Amino acid sequence: MNVNHPLSVPAIPQQLARWAPIPLRLIVGYGFMEHGFAKLGRGADAFAVILQAIGVPFPHLMSWATIVVEVFGGVAILLGAFVALASVPMAVVLLVAIFTVHLPYGFSSIKLMAVTATGAHFGQPGYECDLLYLAGLATLVLGGAGPWALDNLLRKRRKGRLPASALHGVP
Repeated sequence: MNVNHPLSVPAIPQQLARWAPIPLRLIVGYGFMEHGFAKLGRGADAFAVILQAIGVPFPHLMSWATIVVEVFGGVAILLGAFVALASVPMAVVLLVAIFTVHLPYGFSSIKLMAVTATGAHFGQPGYECDLLYLAGLATLVLGGAGPWALDNLLRKRRKGRLPASALHGVP
């Protein structure tokens, strides 16, 4: 692309580009945590009823497993800790949601059905958001969690370049 063209976008400096994973970690981590806390707020038994209705085996166990994956996986992603490891069960939760709930409703996650005096009314969401979360997880696994990620501290510690006191906040 011609850099002198009026519509050309200047390249992002490398020092700035390395911060790109931060907003992705924040939204993916927070989003998972929020979904887990919502399930927990309504009760694991209520979610187990839904899982049983869609044919998920061991619905009570899977209810708690999903909540744990969403809450603790979300925290891990938010902190940039164990991103590759945490992403596997998180991706499984997303794939189960796609194939057991969202697939019949198509791609779009927002289906405005009507706007009435009581507000907007939406149809069943498709799998779009699940794919976005999967893409976010894949991006963080393949491209790294960026600066301020606990994975970076742990990696430096394993390589002996960071004293143990740095992980514990001791000068």
